[in-house]
Amino acid sequence: MIDVHGEMHALMQRLKAYRPKRFWWRHWAQRSAVALILRERNSRLEVLMIKRAEREGDPWSGHMAFPGGRMDPGDRTSRSAAERETLEEVGIYLEKAGHCIGRLSDILARRHSRRKIMSVSPYVYRLHIPVGIDFNHEVAETVWVPLDFLCDYRNRETMYFQRNWLKVPLPCYYYEGRQIWGMSLQMLDELIGVSGFPLQLPEKHSGIVK
Repeated sequence: MIDVHGEMHALMQRLKAYRPKRFWWRHWAQRSAVALILRERNSRLEVLMIKRAEREGDPWSGHMAFPGGRMDPGDRTSRSAAERETLEEVGIYLEKAGHCIGRLSDILARRHSRRKIMSVSPYVYRLHIPVGIDFNHEVAETVWVPLDFLCDYRNRETMYFQRNWLKVPLPCYYYEGRQIWGMSLQMLDELIGVSGFPLQLPEKHSGIVK
């Protein structure tokens, strides 16, 4: 049987020692933050993902993502923004239900105007108690994705992103019919890399990664 508590403890220790990349200019740019919320359930570690509601003009409309959003003037830090947005979007009060166990590297994104850039800071949380989900109009649905599913590279597929006349091949997962890719997958890949959890590779690649 998998020691899920041991896995969580190991991840917490690795995140504590991890030094993510931070944009030096982030304090002068538009900032956003998200929360990667982990829970231990049925001998598995799971991360909460949301599917964003369909909205015209939103470049991330309908995408799988994490709770979060842009910093408001009243937010003391980007972490405060992640916690506020999580409460607004899915009804989880992270200060009571869990605590932050680390952060991942800043990611460069474009704002809705597609002209100005934005810095996205991901924070990782561990839940201490069971929580209910009460999502608002910005969220279409939520799902808990097992980390061992993401560690199994046999589950990876290739999608094609249309950029003008060019089709760009990108990695993705399909979990219960939901497509996980882009910035969200970039964050998950970093989390898995930091965790040190063993990866399951396709047969033709066996032996390449220990």
